[in-house]
Amino acid sequence: MPGSDSAASEFGHVPVLAQRCVDLLTPALTRHRPDGAGAVLVDATLGAGGHAQRFLTELPGLRLIGLDRDPSALDIARDRLAPFAERVTLVHTRYDGITDALTESGYGTVESVDGVLFDLGVSSMQLDRAERGFAYAKDAPLDMRMDPSSPLTAADIVNTYGEAELADILHRYGEERFARRIAAQIVRRRARAPFTSTAELVALLYEAIPAPARRTGGHPAKRTFQALRVAVNDELESLRNAIPAALDALVVAGRIVVMAYQSLEDRIVKRLFAEATASRTPPGLPVELPGHGPLFRSLTHGAEKADATEVERNPRSAPVRLRALQRIEHARGKAQA
Repeated sequence: MPGSDSAASEFGHVPVLAQRCVDLLTPALTRHRPDGAGAVLVDATLGAGGHAQRFLTELPGLRLIGLDRDPSALDIARDRLAPFAERVTLVHTRYDGITDALTESGYGTVESVDGVLFDLGVSSMQLDRAERGFAYAKDAPLDMRMDPSSPLTAADIVNTYGEAELADILHRYGEERFARRIAAQIVRRRARAPFTSTAELVALLYEAIPAPARRTGGHPAKRTFQALRVAVNDELESLRNAIPAALDALVVAGRIVVMAYQSLEDRIVKRLFAEATASRTPPGLPVELPGHGPLFRSLTHGAEKADATEVERNPRSAPVRLRALQRIEHARGKAQA
């Protein structure tokens, strides 16, 4: 579906910065053959399969490994990618399970794939399904699990965590400046009856956040819902583990693209990418030691954003921050090709 509006509407999903992802990853995926034959792309956040469909359509020889923790996303992607089934392997796992997923798919975990794509955060498909509890604009059970088989829900956190721990989650994962005030009101309110719905929590947030603050900075529930979602799904720790594993998996000349939608994610990506592009010569030495140069080079100048045309076409692309790297050296101890 390169740019197919009908396909996008059918699956309720418009892939963010699809053309930019194609432009950045295609040179790595066409090193062997112009049609992508012999190359492997890992879509570590498959979602509804919009990006995957674009790559499989444009590169008819490409093999794709798609990961997602959400079984319903995998079902949708499986239907969407059915025309390419012989070139696609789908794996039910969090993106920090990339190492095991590669092993199960018959690939090595070090310098074995040509491209990796991460499209982080909650998907439009999850937001649009009110019953999942991700959206503060729709009343639903307080759930927020990307994988419905996971044990921890947002209701568990809101109803059982101590006041200090609640405040810490809201401040650390949502950067909510009224975290202590909100946590205190949650604890007082749940003493009467436990929270069961998103609407109940939204109503409390309107009461807890002062009126002047409610008039700026977007919806007053935005930061709290983000914090709870990140905590429920352990998103930041998953990301800290997933990026190094993905970098290890790339061959020389292989490329990685990561799209983040909030500052906490982007800071992690920025730090890990900076480490990957830094010299490995011990500090203080006047020259770079042979074999200690950077393993990766940056393909973007800082973080790229969606332009006005993209945002108008797909409003959910507004907060995106895209970063990309290319492997330029083997890891130390890896035999030269």
